[in-house]
Amino acid sequence: MENKSIGEEGEKQAMSFLIKKGYEVLEQNYRFANGEIDLICMKNKTLVFVEVKKRVNAKFGYPEDFVSKGQQKLIIKTAENYLYAINWQKNIRFDIVAITGAELMHLEDAFY
Repeated sequence: MENKSIGEEGEKQAMSFLIKKGYEVLEQNYRFANGEIDLICMKNKTLVFVEVKKRVNAKFGYPEDFVSKGQQKLIIKTAENYLYAINWQKNIRFDIVAITGAELMHLEDAFY
């Protein structure tokens, strides 16, 4: 399976998982400049920016380990644009949904 389709499948799995946990999905694949946020959700009056990482197996490492500091900075910059665009001044959080094979892990407050 090629990387793009693995990523798309992972986003669908993450979205379904988050919806079942009571999250409202507001945006998918939000882009600004060179940045992209996989999912933007709302739960308990907190805006949650979600990076989804999926790997077929952990042979080369765990998915959450592939969210580099540079990628985090780009996600934060993209989130700042979104916050400005909707004039959001309340709680926010950055999460990672890491999927390895059939195992899904939700890491809340993964970075800031």
